[in-house]
Amino acid sequence: MAEKKRYHRGRRGRRKKGKGGIISTIILIVAVIVFCFSAFQLYRIFSGYHKGQKEYDQVRELAVEVDDEEAFRVNFDELFNINSDTVGWIRFYPEPAQISYPLVQGKDNDLYLSKTFSANDNTVGAIFVNYTNNADFNDKNTIIYGHRMKDNSMFHDLEKYQDESFWKDNQYFYIYTPDGREITYHIFSAGVVKDTSETYLTEFATQEEYESFLEATEIAAAYHTGVEVTGDDVIVTLSTCTAASDDNRMVVRGVKMSERVQE
Repeated sequence: MAEKKRYHRGRRGRRKKGKGGIISTIILIVAVIVFCFSAFQLYRIFSGYHKGQKEYDQVRELAVEVDDEEAFRVNFDELFNINSDTVGWIRFYPEPAQISYPLVQGKDNDLYLSKTFSANDNTVGAIFVNYTNNADFNDKNTIIYGHRMKDNSMFHDLEKYQDESFWKDNQYFYIYTPDGREITYHIFSAGVVKDTSETYLTEFATQEEYESFLEATEIAAAYHTGVEVTGDDVIVTLSTCTAASDDNRMVVRGVKMSERVQE
């Protein structure tokens, strides 16, 4: 009798072990499925990045003419052949030099969040001018949006302007227009703001209201640049997301310093 009881206990132990093995196998299968799905999603993301940047490299090869650092020209006829929404080209020099893209303007601020300059569906999107602004960059505050991509493309490197030492070495950006103008902007303010910030105001009822707005943008900056901006000036605000929060935006503001018509 004692031996028979020991035999039954052994059978129960094996049954418990069998159930545990099944559960472990199920957990393993689920883990493998999750891993494969995550790997596929990462592949899709970085494949999209690669396709997007390859497209923009091709656009640069087609439309940008660079003889040397001082001779930068854009063939807008080529750009218009690709996209009739073209309104300009933005370029940083010397750094962050990777920010060199065509500018478009849609009928709203949603279209180019997920469409490239060549109108392909891609999370890279395009660098675009706020749809309520005039396309000549003569508004008091023209806003330009771009994504902060994880591969450091588009407007990702605007975040470098949180460091004052970076600003000291890279204080200017340039916008080129279809009518042949090269506009130079001096960066006077940079920092993180809420997406509901008055930074995004584009119309001002009075000169005093605009001057108050300019004071607020300098107060909100990460550091004081000392660049003078008056109510007679026009500015451009560059805006992108931050890694910290969906409610925050990294903005870099430049005041129009000069413009010339390229020969």
